[in-house]
Amino acid sequence: MQTKTTRMGHKPLALGLIVLAVALVAAGVISRRSVAEQVNEASAPLVPMVSVLAVKPISGAPLELPARIEAWQRAPIYARVSGYLKSWSVDIGAPVKAGQQLADIETPDLDQQLLQAKAELASARSNLTLAASTAKRWQGLLTADAVSRQEADEKAGDLAAKQAAVSAMQANVDRVQSLQRYTRLVAPFDGVVTTRNTDVGALISVGGAPGTELFVVSDISRLRVYVNVPQRQIAAIKVGDKAELTVPERPGKTFVATVQSLSQSINVSSGAMLVQLSVQNDSHDLLPGGYASLHFDAPLTSNALSIPPSALIFNKAGTQVATLGKDNHVVVKTITVGRDLGNVLEIASGLDSNDQVIANPPDGVATGDVVRVAAAATNSKAKL
Repeated sequence: MQTKTTRMGHKPLALGLIVLAVALVAAGVISRRSVAEQVNEASAPLVPMVSVLAVKPISGAPLELPARIEAWQRAPIYARVSGYLKSWSVDIGAPVKAGQQLADIETPDLDQQLLQAKAELASARSNLTLAASTAKRWQGLLTADAVSRQEADEKAGDLAAKQAAVSAMQANVDRVQSLQRYTRLVAPFDGVVTTRNTDVGALISVGGAPGTELFVVSDISRLRVYVNVPQRQIAAIKVGDKAELTVPERPGKTFVATVQSLSQSINVSSGAMLVQLSVQNDSHDLLPGGYASLHFDAPLTSNALSIPPSALIFNKAGTQVATLGKDNHVVVKTITVGRDLGNVLEIASGLDSNDQVIANPPDGVATGDVVRVAAAATNSKAKL
């Protein structure tokens, strides 16, 4: 009886152990399945999510280009005679008139050359007077048959030689006197002294190489503006066109420049044409040698496409963009950038107007990659 009771007491315990074992096994199976699912998800390829932008045309975008300013006339003043600087009368920034004296050069060597030339001329004139009287006397003797014609011709030839010698001596005197006029350095036109590279007592040598000028006089009442216009825009620029000019030292102030001439040649290194403009500078606000920015109001391009700078891809293949193709597959295209307009870039070639450009392409994106398009990008096209 006791044995039967004991067996009946152990039966619930065995059932409990069986249920516990089944629960542990089930929990282990579920845990393994969850870990397997996580591993499968981690090992699955990651499809990046991107946003796309519709390519928009630029209609009549204005052209802004860097330019440089030069004086309308600029004359370096070099020494034509050697000596010492005796005095100078104008300094940098001083306005001068045409013919106004800038400096005076003392030339002791040249003064002695002039004295020598004049003495040689006086001697040659004395010889000419004697030769003239001799030739006249021998011509009279020839008439009386007192001398031979050969001797008379010799005296006449000597007279001609003496006359040539006098002409040569006179030319030498005139040359030295002309050089003496260069001892006074004068302004060639109305302008401003922009450079002075000498001082009193300085040794002056005959020069002509850049950097050896004694003074530089510039006419800044009117200025020349030089700009390199890209080949794609030169057809729209003609003589007489107006442009707005700005300089960094005059913020908020604009000047009107007029196209004067075009070089009619494309520079092979830059692919641009040199264009010359002029601008009035009566107030002297603009400075020669400075840099400026030119803004052409007239539309210079049409139907050009634009994208944001963030869409560019730079690699060994060049400048590229990633576009969205069929079935969300990426198509990488090589493009040519025309101009940088700040918040957008003008695309010269490589894109069509119906292309959808990936705004911020992921690193390493290549043709054929699959992407997911953000819902915001698919519902509305961003405006550039």
